[in-house]
Amino acid sequence: MSTPALAALPIRRLTHRDLLACADLSEDRGWPREEHKWGLLLAAGTGYGIDDPQGGLVAACVVTEYGSRYRPDLCGIGMVLVAERHAGQGVGRRLMRHVVAGAGTSPLTLYATPYGRPLYEELGFKVTGTSEMVSGHFTADGPSSAVNTRPANGEDLATLVRLDEEVFGADRTHLITRLPAFADQLRVAEENGRITGYAAAWPNMDTHVMGPLIARDTETAQALVASLAAHTDRPLRTDVDVRHEHLLTWLKERGLVSVGFNAVMTYGIPDLPGDWTRRFAPLTVAAG
Repeated sequence: MSTPALAALPIRRLTHRDLLACADLSEDRGWPREEHKWGLLLAAGTGYGIDDPQGGLVAACVVTEYGSRYRPDLCGIGMVLVAERHAGQGVGRRLMRHVVAGAGTSPLTLYATPYGRPLYEELGFKVTGTSEMVSGHFTADGPSSAVNTRPANGEDLATLVRLDEEVFGADRTHLITRLPAFADQLRVAEENGRITGYAAAWPNMDTHVMGPLIARDTETAQALVASLAAHTDRPLRTDVDVRHEHLLTWLKERGLVSVGFNAVMTYGIPDLPGDWTRRFAPLTVAAG
């Protein structure tokens, strides 16, 4: 297909009916299919894609909005993918420009791989942080934590939404209220009846991804991780803000190994809102 014809293909909204095409696109680029994650993102966010006249998708991405639906406080961009056969032809740049223009004055954020970072910098995104992905089988070690953890229940949900908005810096009720159905585990830490943190573990191919991980302090985060690990036989994976050095060291001492780093980037704001000291890991880097 010639470049002019490719440039003329329209960008459209994706729906849940496009889930398999999105998973096929992931697989085409050597990523896991991640149908479970795609399902959440297409339900809670807005997908954009370009159809390939020969079948499937030329490109896709998802934007997850937080805060007011009329003027979001923050938009997370993720799953920016271009089919291998169309790589290097400016398709990703065109799709990203469309998303940035559509966001108007709303600030944007994304997690960039080393491969994608130059494009985002060209579009005006700035690096404001770094996350480290760690993965592996967790091996419990040392004395049990003094922090009390338990499975979350329906009565906790309103509290979790409030705590999450305080720490994340924007309302993401539409994501948090989906966690009980999306995640295999949703657990809380509490002290004297007050919830001091929460974490989820959701299935992704053969692993359990831990996220969100929000906690009052590192000790609470460790207790939540240990409680999630105690209830799964799968390897664990998570993306931790590198400023949480003690948690990363603790995880590596218990069997998780570094897989790679992503740059946290923003557009329109100098830094992410909220309280990073209590924000240990995102629900998924694809949602910001």
